Amino acid sequence: MAAGEAGGVGLAKSAEKLFSLSGLFAVYKPKGPTSAGVLNLLKEKLLAEAGVQTNGKKRNKILKIGHGGTLDSAAAGVLVVGIGKGTKMLRTMLAGSKKYTAIGLLGQATDTLDATGKVTEEKPYDQITQGDLENVLQKFTGDIMQVPPLYSALKKDGERLSTLMKRGEAVEAKPARPVRVYSLSLQRFQPPLFTLDVECGGGFYVRSLVSDIGKELSTCATMQELTRTKHGPFTLEEHALYEDKWTIDEIARSLEHCTSLLPGEPSHKKLKTEHPGETAVSCE
Repeated sequence: MAAGEAGGVGLAKSAEKLFSLSGLFAVYKPKGPTSAGVLNLLKEKLLAEAGVQTNGKKRNKILKIGHGGTLDSAAAGVLVVGIGKGTKMLRTMLAGSKKYTAIGLLGQATDTLDATGKVTEEKPYDQITQGDLENVLQKFTGDIMQVPPLYSALKKDGERLSTLMKRGEAVEAKPARPVRVYSLSLQRFQPPLFTLDVECGGGFYVRSLVSDIGKELSTCATMQELTRTKHGPFTLEEHALYEDKWTIDEIARSLEHCTSLLPGEPSHKKLKTEHPGETAVSCE
């Protein structure tokens, strides 16, 4: 067999293996790109490895891939990906619990509630002690009401609120809605910075939490950094594939490994956080 023919057979086998992949796995989303951007890069890499040439529009039809909950472009961490029939399992991921590590900054507020926005307010914070902060956290644990941020992936008339805000259109805040916080703890306190570990249910915004904590302390606060460390049974340490591992074989191995995670996951009681006219995007 000629070298060219052997290469062709190899690519055909790679393509066959790629299109047979099915299930859920996790990738690492770095700070910077959007969740959709990470997904597009993943598709490009896999299709290129399989020797499948497509233009952008056809790529979506050829390879069925989706993610289980948006992570803000400024955030990093676990992004759960469904491939093949696994895309149908992503709805359950949206309602599942998630863990985050967040760094907040006291004394400053922004329009986006994170470091990417314009500063809208500054207040003194010197009076706040570690004990004050720890006491306030108890008010934000359990079943609470939360107003989602205006800069978010929630939609109004089919368009993201963040898109409308960037265009300068007037956007009304969504009403407060029930969300669930399973655990909330202070990891570090080095004023003006503080680090939180949060485990929450679907529809929760860590940016809103940090902002609300600032208000409760009679100052203001904005989120500086956010890392999703766990989503459902998928953890950053054990399961998230970094970009150098975005290959057909690595994903096949990961799918096999992650299959055992899914049936045994303890199901947190689902909390309805979706509202008519909104998409079921997850926390951040």
